[in-house]
Amino acid sequence: MKVVILCGGLGTRLAEETRTKPKPMVNIGAKPIIWHLIKYYHSFGHKNFILATGYKSKIINDFFKKNKIKGCDIILKYTGKDTLTGGRILRLKKNIGDEDFLLTYGDGLSNIDIKKLIIFHKKNKGIVTLSAVRPPVRFGELSISKNSTVNQFKEKPQSENNWINGGFFVMKSSIFNYLKNDKTVLERAPLTKLSKQKKLKAFKHYSFWQCMDTMRDKILLNKQWNKGVAKWKKW
Repeated sequence: MKVVILCGGLGTRLAEETRTKPKPMVNIGAKPIIWHLIKYYHSFGHKNFILATGYKSKIINDFFKKNKIKGCDIILKYTGKDTLTGGRILRLKKNIGDEDFLLTYGDGLSNIDIKKLIIFHKKNKGIVTLSAVRPPVRFGELSISKNSTVNQFKEKPQSENNWINGGFFVMKSSIFNYLKNDKTVLERAPLTKLSKQKKLKAFKHYSFWQCMDTMRDKILLNKQWNKGVAKWKKW
């Protein structure tokens, strides 16, 4: 399957870094996060990548001109500076073709088993399968009794009750029927409609997942990489 990675957003919540570069080019260790993502998918045998660029696209283009990833065919497609997520996918229709494809955001890492994800997608026959993850809780979690006694304290646990969209999608080409134009936000009307039609499936992932929305997230991912405990490293 082709792997599409969305790389065009402004990344405003990580402004300390994204004033000068697109978020997928923010380093984890000595390499940008987009490099880590490509290496991760490649570890499962995927070789064909399409990067949907936008904001400061030249920086991404220049990096991949100088840095080849062995065994990977990487196509960079400029999809507009202000195009939204669904619109970026729509602009890649000719590149993707009529086959199922993989899609993820260019700012999150995980140890999701891509092979199991694809098997799940084919078995459940939805149009879109997303990876449902339990986000890290940013603050300590308390269990409080009626008399105001703290029965249990967990320091920044993984959420046990809430599931969120973690990216790492598998999609049928029929997703294009749900995408209208550059202003289409994938996570709004298209996924809402698919959900109502029972054609949106969720692959539950119970292990590591981490987005890079803020400097705190970047620092956390760097610590894991530099200490040699990065759970996404499969190569």
